[in-house]
Amino acid sequence: MKSVKVYHYDAFSKKPNKGNPAGVVINRDGLTETEMQDIAFKVGFNETAFLIASDNADLRMRYFSPKQEMELCGHATMATIYALRTNGCLENKIELTIETKAGVLPIRIMENEQNEIHITMKQTLPQFKKFEGSRYDLAKAIGIEEVDIDDELPLLYGSTGAWTLLIPIKSLATFNEMKPNNKAFSSILNEIPNASVHPFCLESYYEEADMHGRHFSSAFSGTVEDPVTGTASGVMGAYFAKYIKKETHTPINLIVEQGQEMNRDGQVMVGVAENNEIEITGNAVYVEEIDISF
Repeated sequence: MKSVKVYHYDAFSKKPNKGNPAGVVINRDGLTETEMQDIAFKVGFNETAFLIASDNADLRMRYFSPKQEMELCGHATMATIYALRTNGCLENKIELTIETKAGVLPIRIMENEQNEIHITMKQTLPQFKKFEGSRYDLAKAIGIEEVDIDDELPLLYGSTGAWTLLIPIKSLATFNEMKPNNKAFSSILNEIPNASVHPFCLESYYEEADMHGRHFSSAFSGTVEDPVTGTASGVMGAYFAKYIKKETHTPINLIVEQGQEMNRDGQVMVGVAENNEIEITGNAVYVEEIDISF
């Protein structure tokens, strides 16, 4: 039997046990894909990131949910870069690149006068696809009524590295009523059955936030809900620029909040450039070390 150390960090928060938990595996030598999947299953977080040497970038990362590999994960990237920086593995680098299954992406690291570290990652260019399924069945699958969906905004799949279904919701109060039936998602999301589901609204708990969301996991991921989601926050920024502030031709900066219903408050800063490039910025905090046998 083998064992590996998994470092638990919470991303998009400076407080332990808030934000989004991620597993980080730095000593990955000799691990097979099957072993990485087994480790992620035993850790049980929405994603565990494995650091791997790259021929095409400074670092390579693979991301595993408990049941499947993901092309990209924002919060696990934040956690891994934060872990490397705070443990002296990146020296004084402020710019680097990471190889992911979504492509090679640039990372910037900033440290303010209070020694707080903020990490910015560029995501892939946004894509959108029309949802052709039943809005009634979709609403039922997340525990709300069809009338709660906002008809004035489009209901679309979106991706800046990972596909999710963006569902505009009329009222913030509706989010406390949501109870996802994740197993039903794949039969409703006919166009992209392995997509996650991301209801959002323009009301927020915190005055500084521009958008609020919840993120329900894919039917195939082995988890139910993601507390604070970097890739979904990035595509929310792209959606905001394209469908809400359509007349805006200057860069947009947003704050997306998530996790309040799970008592895991977190915020993601999202930047949308004039050329539609998407960046997210966040931080992380160390929580604990976990020994996993496999």
